[in-house]
Amino acid sequence: MILRSIATLSLIASLLCPAAAREIVSIGTLRLTENGALFIAAARGYFKDEGLDVEMTAYPSDEAVANAVGAAATDFGLARFTPAAFNYAGRGLIKAVAAQVREKRDYEGNEIVASNAAYAEGVRQLADLNNTSVAITQIGTAFHYQLGRIAQFKHFDLGSITLKPLQSLDAVARAVGTNQVEAAVMPASYARELLGANQAKLIGWYSEIDEQQLGALFVSANAIAMKRAVVEKFVRAYRRGAADYATLVHLDFHSKRVSNAKTHELATIIARYVYPGHAAGSAAAAIEAGAYYMDPQARLDFADIERQVEWYKAQGLIDRSVDGREVVDLSFLN
Repeated sequence: MILRSIATLSLIASLLCPAAAREIVSIGTLRLTENGALFIAAARGYFKDEGLDVEMTAYPSDEAVANAVGAAATDFGLARFTPAAFNYAGRGLIKAVAAQVREKRDYEGNEIVASNAAYAEGVRQLADLNNTSVAITQIGTAFHYQLGRIAQFKHFDLGSITLKPLQSLDAVARAVGTNQVEAAVMPASYARELLGANQAKLIGWYSEIDEQQLGALFVSANAIAMKRAVVEKFVRAYRRGAADYATLVHLDFHSKRVSNAKTHELATIIARYVYPGHAAGSAAAAIEAGAYYMDPQARLDFADIERQVEWYKAQGLIDRSVDGREVVDLSFLN
């Protein structure tokens, strides 16, 4: 299996048997650690075991993945929830059928950091985000949603925060490190670089206050209608990858993340997809450090998905007709 860019020609990685002997399916995703269950399933041959050849396309954003699945340009998509994904699901064009990673208590996830200048001025805990400027990648992302939940839990108005959508995590990190914004929500891998360089201060983990289903495996309605048996095979293989990925984030008796030969092997597999061309050792270390919790059976947190839908509707970011019950199809996990 390979992960190809949008501009490259379509290739099928398996050369061990004729392409006609296998069902060809396509999936769009991003080169990110949170999609590691897919990469593990591909590298370990779990899709081949189901008689599938999988074409993977790397997209630039979660929204682009949702657009591709919604237009039936790809059979599957693995990405975080976005307003686009919820709107397509509300129109019956896509369904979430299995889980991606999630925020879970006692496990590392997204970090909220303050710039050094803001920290010196008293921004030292989540409640202090009130009346600050906060960098995020885009309006409507998980980072935006998490700020909304923080405001709710800490009893202040989200509208008091000046949101700075900067389009990329690199831009968010630069803005915090140079004191252009007072705070940011970002993945641990990015936050740690700032903290290690003494360019920011940690003020909290999102998982300390809430749990969130960050994303899902999406399937086009066309694929479900036309080749349900193939979707079932794909989900089975993906869930095997999820079970493996879940062991990458294992805690010891002191709630510290375990690193051993098994986790390093899994991180090395994922690193080949996420950091192609990089030194294997440092890339694998980055994967281990940045891995989120994942349900080993790839079960979706349906209650949280419903909460997200209601929040996005309240913000006017998705159509009010979207029903959280219509976003998911749990039949493939039974």
